[in-house]
Amino acid sequence: MTDRTAPAPRPLPALAAVVTVVLWASAFVAIRSAGDSYSPGALALGRLFSGSVALGLLCLLRREGLPPRSAWRGIGISGVLWFGFYMVALNWGEQQVDAGTAALVVNVGPLLIALLGARLLGDPMPPRLLAGMAVSFAGAVTVGLSMAGGGGSSVLGVVLCLLAAVAYAAGVVSQKPALARASALQATTYGCLVGTVACLPFAGQLVHQVAGAPLSATLDMVYLGVFPTALAFTTWAYALARTTASRMGATTYAVPALVVLMSWLALGEVPGPVTLAGGVLCLAGVAVSRSRARTRAPRTVPAAGEPHSEQVP
Repeated sequence: MTDRTAPAPRPLPALAAVVTVVLWASAFVAIRSAGDSYSPGALALGRLFSGSVALGLLCLLRREGLPPRSAWRGIGISGVLWFGFYMVALNWGEQQVDAGTAALVVNVGPLLIALLGARLLGDPMPPRLLAGMAVSFAGAVTVGLSMAGGGGSSVLGVVLCLLAAVAYAAGVVSQKPALARASALQATTYGCLVGTVACLPFAGQLVHQVAGAPLSATLDMVYLGVFPTALAFTTWAYALARTTASRMGATTYAVPALVVLMSWLALGEVPGPVTLAGGVLCLAGVAVSRSRARTRAPRTVPAAGEPHSEQVP
């Protein structure tokens, strides 16, 4: 049995965070495609069901057992709020507002994670993290305003995106303590199962819409379940277990910049200079928030008769 308390090599959590951010960015493109054929609840249930199947098979192959009882509270809360409610609210919100407004409102989430993490988990708030989040949020605002279409927003859509951001933040903060007791795969698998059960009221819609949906939309839904959900949520949990919730939340500010790039490549949506500038700000802020202050080596006090020297990092 592996020792989860042993520190992992530093590059592995960073790589896991990169995988998560890239796949979550791709999800926005897939949601836009599948959302033309599936209602918000049906799309969420189909995505979660596909993810649960993939994660269940992986658990069987790795012979992962049930999470310890002490981890179930965090897994259950994150499953209902993040895997379930968040996905339905975000899918619904994106049908009511333009992509820019949705990206702008949902990006309140990392700020809420930082506040909740500091209040409930005792996460430190170093100046570099705060500065990086400020720069990234400015970039997200720039991207959102540049992509916003005239008259494309509704009060309901903005409220849904805001509720999605709150559920996202609460789910992350709830999951963090569970990862001290359960593995990343366990927390993701059973959180996804809880979310699937929470979305079962949409089963009738899903069955009806699968029959009439084009194959491409159904494949987009399965992709959302296997990659941005099963794989990306597992790599997220792996990285979250090895850093603070605030720092991981700040990392997701790279998503808007990647969404702009992927929309450019996959959908032919050429971004304007203001949008590109906002994307650069998002990435710059993430780089600042993930950086660490250089520590000076202590000065050595020379013994009597020895020449004075000073260690410089």
